[in-house]
Amino acid sequence: MIKNVCVFASSSNNLDENFYVEAQLLGELLGNAGMSIVYGGSRLGLMYACAGAVKQNGGRIIGVMPERLYAMGVGNPQDCDEFIITEGMRERKAKMDEVSDAVIALAGGFGTLEEISEMIVQKQLGYNKKPIILLNTNGFYNGLVDFFESIISNNFAKSDVRSLYYIASSPNDAVRYLQSYNPADIFIASKF
Repeated sequence: MIKNVCVFASSSNNLDENFYVEAQLLGELLGNAGMSIVYGGSRLGLMYACAGAVKQNGGRIIGVMPERLYAMGVGNPQDCDEFIITEGMRERKAKMDEVSDAVIALAGGFGTLEEISEMIVQKQLGYNKKPIILLNTNGFYNGLVDFFESIISNNFAKSDVRSLYYIASSPNDAVRYLQSYNPADIFIASKF
């Protein structure tokens, strides 16, 4: 059963309003489904829009932040049920992975791209069987999905890798996928 959902997302407060609306709706749905959020630990951007809504709807917030960012004053331990400070970004990702049962990437920048890419590779190699979801608000991930298809069509990966991630068209779609997820349906490298 999925209890803690890791959410990777932008920390920007200057995005199109629809991104925040979708992040909040996702948080509401996760909280109402009895799920908690593992996130970057700040009060910024899409990550906090989602986390705040989880908390308002009965879920717990687990914040994980590197000490350098915490020293910059962007930490949000007061809203978190659990707040973990790590040495650096690599340790942060490892801790977020360790305490989560699923991963959802909302729209984000290079950090989100790096985080979600690592999770896909971890799953491909069999280190986890967690659901990995890209929430495609405003078609944000269309270009990345096209790139994934180019990787497959040029034989850098087998077509089975599509089972490693799910492209959700809406927050409702993402939560439905979490609730119906079957780890037996995934492709891992041992099938090469």
